Amino acid sequence: MDHGALWLTLKLASLTTVILVTGGLPLAWWLATTKWPGRIVVESVLALPLVLPPTVLGFYILMATGPRTWLGATYAEWTGGPLPFSFPGILLASVLFNLPFVLRPFIAGFSGVDRRLLEASWCLGVSKIATFFRVALPLAWTGVVSGAVLGFSHTVGEFGVVLMVGGNIEGVTRTLSIALYDDVQAMHYDEAAETALWLVGFAFVSLCLVSLLNRRPLNV
Repeated sequence: MDHGALWLTLKLASLTTVILVTGGLPLAWWLATTKWPGRIVVESVLALPLVLPPTVLGFYILMATGPRTWLGATYAEWTGGPLPFSFPGILLASVLFNLPFVLRPFIAGFSGVDRRLLEASWCLGVSKIATFFRVALPLAWTGVVSGAVLGFSHTVGEFGVVLMVGGNIEGVTRTLSIALYDDVQAMHYDEAAETALWLVGFAFVSLCLVSLLNRRPLNV
């Protein structure tokens, strides 16, 4: 197995999960509690990566972060390098691509929280932010953990988005899925089989963990 690609994949998955949990929790809470009619439009836009081919999303991200765009030019001015074909570039693409895979379990977890408990907390003088952390988040923890696990495991198996935005640069953007593709192209089937077996085993363990969390009874 390409250990450099393994380390880069785990780094990408870890940072993607941290960003998605940090930014996804308040977004999921708002989507689960708001009565704004335009919510369905927001949810549909955020869910697009679920149905779009990864290469399509990768193409648009590549076009939006090129050196002639405001985002790409600003990044190049600050860092001295381009955003596409860099680790920050594939991190951005990974966050956008995996957002719905994390949001859906988050929203399901928050939707299952009894609103009467939230109102009781507010009546006792607890602020909405404190109620979120003390009441809503603990009650929705299975959905939160499931979303984090799915986001991490899905990032590990990314291919199309990473290849479109980051290319295949060893030590920079070459993840395990791309290394597997390279091994098959070079007819290094033993190395490809080892990488594929590792990815299958990791995916299986992740799905078992999510199923276990979803079946666990909630004790309040």
